[in-house]
Amino acid sequence: MDWEQVKKWRKTAGIFLVICFFGMFILIYAKIFVIFYNNYGTHKKVFGATYMTMNNQYYKILNNEIRRQIEKKGDRLLTLDPALDQDKQNQQIQYLIEQNVDAIFLNPVDWKEVGPGLEAAKKAGIPVIVLDAPVYQKELAATTIVSDNYQAGVQCAKDMMKKRKSANIVLLTHKEAKSGVDRIQGFLDTIEGHTEYQVIAETDTQGQIERALPKVEQIIEEHTYIDVIMALNDPAAMGALAALDSKNCREGVLVYGVDGSPEAKKLIAEGMMTGTSAQFPKKIGAQAIKSAYQILNGEEIDANVVIPVEMITKNNIEEFDISRWQ
Repeated sequence: MDWEQVKKWRKTAGIFLVICFFGMFILIYAKIFVIFYNNYGTHKKVFGATYMTMNNQYYKILNNEIRRQIEKKGDRLLTLDPALDQDKQNQQIQYLIEQNVDAIFLNPVDWKEVGPGLEAAKKAGIPVIVLDAPVYQKELAATTIVSDNYQAGVQCAKDMMKKRKSANIVLLTHKEAKSGVDRIQGFLDTIEGHTEYQVIAETDTQGQIERALPKVEQIIEEHTYIDVIMALNDPAAMGALAALDSKNCREGVLVYGVDGSPEAKKLIAEGMMTGTSAQFPKKIGAQAIKSAYQILNGEEIDANVVIPVEMITKNNIEEFDISRWQ
């Protein structure tokens, strides 16, 4: 091989090495770009959620289902607890607006007084998905997803009427929550016209065990004969049971709730609680997520979605998993 051929070979080899170097550089750069784009190049959606209280396992289960679905898509959820304070919840909605969330999941403390928060979200162009309890200004919500709360009250009343031909009834309510109002109204409408069923006392417990217990104790002191206690939810029903136990007068009293919580189902299985109209928080959560992403994708959705409820008593308790929510 003469000198000219050597120089030619070296030049070719040099060009080849340069091409290989730049090729490797481009591949490395492309890989880094793909990683960066996947992590930072796309808009990660951020959702906000505020429930009337997290001092209720139902809302924890509902929120966990929503969080699970959101994080599976690589997005993020900010959850806030107003602790039954509507002014605080309106402030939380404003905070979520300032965080520039893509959508807000809302379970209102007060179905009317939540209006300023709804108006602020509407003005900011942030869709609100209302859960579990409707709001008064429905037009400000992108969609409302609730259990059939009225039917829950109807189911409890019908079961009671099968078990008692007459009854003195105590109602445990939560008048600021439309879901609670609808449950009690369903119960009352079902017994309307049946004078053998009399409501002898009513008290607002806000659906909390610790508020129901002392109020029911007071009612027991004021009324000698109580046959039935209809509570707007399971926590209030369990507070009533504790009050009956504390006064040593639980025997023969029918106690109803709404939720279908594991604790209530266990009490039903043990014969301590009469029945509960079961909600399905996992279904509500799944529907909430589906609707939220449809809204953000510009798709049309139903303004109102109602999830059926199911009555649980000792007669069918074996059909349900006592250890978890349905």
